[in-house]
Formats: sequence, structure tokens, C-alpha cells
Amino acid sequence: MSASTPTPDISAHESSAPCACARPGDGTHAVAVDPVLKEAALNRLKRIEGQVRGLQRMLEEERYCADVLTQVSSVHEALRGVARILFRNHLEHCAASAIRSGDPEQSGAMYDELVELLYRNAR
Repeated sequence: MSASTPTPDISAHESSAPCACARPGDGTHAVAVDPVLKEAALNRLKRIEGQVRGLQRMLEEERYCADVLTQVSSVHEALRGVARILFRNHLEHCAASAIRSGDPEQSGAMYDELVELLYRNAR
């Protein structure tokens, strides 16, 4: 089971949904996911769910360790694919909105968040 499904080309797709990153009140962020990206991420997660169930079966059947580890690597890469989809959405909608706002505090906070996300996901 491979996670080689390409990221959907949404370069011409423009979401009509407003960015919902800034959720007033509690200081947290909500994600407004572009419908095309949301569908792609959900489809990948469903495939990953099946891969994880396959891993469980492999362990129950006491399959060869190298085969199990290869499958673990495949699941890991598939999750990275989901992260790429969500990161793209965050850049195209949430980060772009913060930068276009013209508010130095908002764009600075987004910059810090993006740097942290890059470090966290580069591991």
C-alpha cells in the first residue's frame, strides 16, 4: 500500500469560504479548509485508516518485522501527505489572509506560526 497519490492541482481553484483562522474569544485558531483540499485530505485519511488496520493484522499474524516496518514507513509517508495538503490550505487561505490584513501583529503572529509549523513538520 503506497501513499504515492499526488496532491490535487487546485491552483485554479478559489474557495468562496472566508478564512476562519482568527476565532475571537479564546485565542485559538480554527481552520477553514478549502473543499477540494478537505476532500483530498479525508480520502487520504480513510486510506491511512485501512493501512493501520493492515498493520494491526500484520502484528497479530506475527509477520516478518521488516515487512511490518516497511508498512509503518508507508503510513508515515501517507500522513506526511495529509500534512502537505493541510499546510497548503493554511498558506493559501489563512496565512494569505493574515498577510493581506495589513496588521503587523497579525502577520507577525502568522509568520511565527508558519516557522513553528515548518520546524515541527520537517522532522
